[in-house]
Amino acid sequence: MKIYFHQYLLKRPNKAFFFLLAFFITLPVLSQEARDSELFQILKKNDSLLFDAGFNHCDIAAFEHLIGEDLEFYHEEGGLTTNKQDFLNNVRNNICSSPDKKPIRKLDAPSLQVYPLYQNGKLYGAIQKGRHDFFIKEPGKELYQTSTALFTHVWLLEDEKWILKRVLSYDHKG
Repeated sequence: MKIYFHQYLLKRPNKAFFFLLAFFITLPVLSQEARDSELFQILKKNDSLLFDAGFNHCDIAAFEHLIGEDLEFYHEEGGLTTNKQDFLNNVRNNICSSPDKKPIRKLDAPSLQVYPLYQNGKLYGAIQKGRHDFFIKEPGKELYQTSTALFTHVWLLEDEKWILKRVLSYDHKG
């Protein structure tokens, strides 16, 4: 009499529970890109262009080539932006409009994760996610934290260039 693995687990619910728990806990770890991989490093650099150069120093030219024309940016507090031009205008008119009260973003580097996306065995995109902290910089004052949030970015590889297509900014606390 053959007993298949799933039948074995059904007869022993405690073992089934722990097997499934172990499977789902390790699944994300197994599919996450290694921190020293080329893909992880490229997307980490892109994050730096978006936020260190763009958000923090208002150097929009440093990152605008990374933004998809049909970008969708979902922000739980700021609403929905559905194209590149509106996104760039929002950065200019909001993030970069007041040097006397300048928002600053800092990545929680250990939280950064990258998950490659494949179609028929070929890399076509990646999901990048993490946590970041936001601060305000004012003349003559110490930098002070205003919030913490989670982000998820969907990058697509188009003509051998990484393009940011979708952004989720959520779970803002502070």
